[in-house]
Amino acid sequence: QVQLVESGGGLVQAGGSLRLSCAASVSELGIYTMGWHRQAPGKQREFVARITGGGLTNYAESVKGRFTISRDNPKKMVDLQMTSLKPEDTGVYYCVAQWGVNDYWGQGTQVTVSS
Repeated sequence: QVQLVESGGGLVQAGGSLRLSCAASVSELGIYTMGWHRQAPGKQREFVARITGGGLTNYAESVKGRFTISRDNPKKMVDLQMTSLKPEDTGVYYCVAQWGVNDYWGQGTQVTVSS
């Protein structure tokens, strides 16, 4: 059973920064591709960033150059460093672990960016 717990969300002014963390209860984090998605009020959940077990990353166009995803396999942690935040970055941010056809999701952490 994979369990993911997000932390680090909060309220920040536009232009500010936040760092989200995802703690994974897995036997070996390195086999999973890890990612972050978000869901704004009234909108569908959308992809934000992804990092493979080998460290390859990709990002949604809307966050490129502002967000950085990283992982620490021995510590079983995945972080999302968010800078130059905008009001449109507001939403619940979810950590996801992907292995084969299986996706495992955390409960999410709220990020609110005020203008």
